[in-house]
Amino acid sequence: MLKILRQASLRAFNTFGVEAEAHELAIFDDIEQRAALIDWLGDRRALPIGGGSNLLLTRPVAQPVVLVRLSGRRILSRDGDATTIIEAAAGESWDDLVSWSLSAGLDGLENLALIPGTVGAAPVQNIGAYGVELHERLESLDAIDLRTGRIERFDSARCEFGYRDSVFKRDASSRYLIVSVRFRLGGSCHRQVGYADLRACLESAGKAPERASAAEVAEAVRSVRRRKLPDPAAIGNAGSFFKNPVVGADQAAMLATRHPDMPRYPQADGTGAVKLSAGWLIERCGWKGQREGDAGVHQAHALVLVNHGGASGSQLLALAQRIRADVLSRFGVLLEAEPRIV
Repeated sequence: MLKILRQASLRAFNTFGVEAEAHELAIFDDIEQRAALIDWLGDRRALPIGGGSNLLLTRPVAQPVVLVRLSGRRILSRDGDATTIIEAAAGESWDDLVSWSLSAGLDGLENLALIPGTVGAAPVQNIGAYGVELHERLESLDAIDLRTGRIERFDSARCEFGYRDSVFKRDASSRYLIVSVRFRLGGSCHRQVGYADLRACLESAGKAPERASAAEVAEAVRSVRRRKLPDPAAIGNAGSFFKNPVVGADQAAMLATRHPDMPRYPQADGTGAVKLSAGWLIERCGWKGQREGDAGVHQAHALVLVNHGGASGSQLLALAQRIRADVLSRFGVLLEAEPRIV
């Protein structure tokens, strides 16, 4: 049976910990419920929620909410020391999947350790960290067409992945519900240990970065993330709130002249585009550690907005908008929010 709740609090289902009420909420924990789910939705647009780690709720939610709690993971195929295909249900914890894959001796997901959220949400955002993005490991995923009830398969090309982006954040955001994801792991996954923080952590533990095991890299990633990013269980947040902006060659050259110490990361697309550090821009505008009521910017990481306990979603959004306007005024760079804002 598909369980339906009415006038349901969503505080426990978003890592900002803000209060918002869903008019109707369905707990979707069995794929056999999909016909009932389609009937319940009718022609209404659903708001799927996994771990709520990439979500800012600013008002009561009138559209139907689908809480995805599908579970299960398995190895589909294994070719000795070569490629292994694993599959996980959308409601599985992402970090639990990383740990499970490493315990099975599978390389590939170690750089994505400790990223909050669920497996089903990971492709939506095309999560990435320390030189690896999810699309590099994805084999395919299955999603329910909420208009027809059919399950369709998406390969990487059909997902239209971009930087913290996919078709599921755009055209398919309200039409499809991801139910399972498959990953290609093992021998074809080259170890990525190029980031300075990651190398320093490994070296401080007496490990040569190029010879570190996947499990050792994952532990270093966890250590770096714990040091740099606040735990949502301790203080409400959704990780990095803004994407690192990418600017054209002319603007990048102008900014380099005016701000020679600005971090810049040339993109390998042949256009001369350059990725900037959103955290650096925000910190230079003086926002690091600032607080307006219970809405604030984390004292150790300017890219993270935090709820000190009683902030509403609208207060956090207002703070984000002020930061965005300040960065635009000072640097001429428009920041884009990473979380979904409702």
